[in-house]
Amino acid sequence: MRRITHAWFAAAGAGLLSLPRLLVACATFLLLLMWPPAAAAPAPVTLLTVDGAIGPASADHIARGIERAARDGHQLVIIALDTPGGLDTSMRAAVKAILGARLPVAVYVAPPGARAASAGTFILMASHIAAMAPGTNLGAATPVQLGGPPAGSDDGLPGAAPRRGAGGTRGGYDHDKDTTKDGPGSAGDRAATPMARKQRNDAAAYIRALAALRGRNAEWAERSVRDASSLPAADALDARVIDYVAGDVAALLALADGRQVTLRTGTPTLHTRGAPLHRADPDWRTRLLGVISDPSVALILMSIGIDGLLFEFMSPGAVAPGVVGTLCLLPGLYGLHLLPLDYAGLGLILLGLAFMLAEAFLPSFGVLGLGGMTAFVAGALILVDTDLPGYGVPAAVVVPLAIVSALLLAGMAGVALRTRRRAVAGGPNALVGSLAEVIGAGGTDTWANVNGETWRVASGAALRPGQTVRVLARKGARLDVVPVNQVKQGE
Repeated sequence: MRRITHAWFAAAGAGLLSLPRLLVACATFLLLLMWPPAAAAPAPVTLLTVDGAIGPASADHIARGIERAARDGHQLVIIALDTPGGLDTSMRAAVKAILGARLPVAVYVAPPGARAASAGTFILMASHIAAMAPGTNLGAATPVQLGGPPAGSDDGLPGAAPRRGAGGTRGGYDHDKDTTKDGPGSAGDRAATPMARKQRNDAAAYIRALAALRGRNAEWAERSVRDASSLPAADALDARVIDYVAGDVAALLALADGRQVTLRTGTPTLHTRGAPLHRADPDWRTRLLGVISDPSVALILMSIGIDGLLFEFMSPGAVAPGVVGTLCLLPGLYGLHLLPLDYAGLGLILLGLAFMLAEAFLPSFGVLGLGGMTAFVAGALILVDTDLPGYGVPAAVVVPLAIVSALLLAGMAGVALRTRRRAVAGGPNALVGSLAEVIGAGGTDTWANVNGETWRVASGAALRPGQTVRVLARKGARLDVVPVNQVKQGE
């Protein structure tokens, strides 16, 4: 631009431009001045996928994905959600991450046929933008207890996901619950135990507060908790429970374009039409922790852990049940959100070191060493946050450590096997073949010095003091011997 202007003024000053050309040049110059600058490309959008029960791993995936998107300068996070429910503590951790986000978060129930049931309804209500694909549903957010309802309560069915409720009990949110209308003061609500009423009222107040915060239908939100009410996508849009019904992510980005979203730090305007989409799929670590944190898997691990420890306490020295029980107990505690991930990883590392050290002193035949190596590797892989640059544990470090530990374990096992094959150096048969010196003969007893010990000996031949004999056998407190010269003659 500067070069064009300079050339134009130089030509005009030199009288090289005629009047028509001068007019054209002036018009061109004015158009160049008034031409708007090229529009900047829209900021990227992050797409997170949450498929399955809401547990510690999925809550951590949501929180880390939101923080990473904010750090990378993205304008929006879309959470593609398909969940039957999950742990209350994990759901609240995900909700807190959304409420405290530095950029807008949209929850999109997709693909068609998916659901945001139970705990997923809370996460949807907390989002800045709520959307659903056709053929999806949400609701049925009544809290239930782990293992079924307490006596006198109509809350829950066996197999429900657990949650930490008031008074230290554990319950959860079950999408398959089929209850009657249990509004405030209803017969079903009055028949429930005080603990069940506390859990239900707490959940109802929480989801109502989230709906009111986002300007959504708080009355229906409360009914989804008290009455286990559910809605398909079209009805949810008509009831002002969600903002959009979109066939896919591209359609959602087009619908959300130009929308203003209220954050704690301001009210940004979204420019999502044609924005580049960055998929942040769960890594292997998150997928593995997601399997462990599934309520059913966590319960199985807890049961194996407790049974293994009980068997070890009832039969001390079995070793294997105690090792397996301890290795299952720590992941089970994490899976039920009773133990933070960092503590579980640190506990596995310390447990692995203790097991490998005990292997050198206890006759466990490699069980302690193998269990220790497994615990150490698992703890090393899950302990450190791999999203922070410089703080991850690369496989190039963990794999050599595991190989070295396995080689040390194999070396100790080899030494133990070689020691087992050696001849016995003590015990009742250790004296057989030894040389002895007769120290007393005559009468009924004959005595000999065998390896510094005095033994009563017997022989078919006459023995005299100072004679050298060889031990043939031991019979109780007596040794059968034979003179050495007689042995040589027999040979």
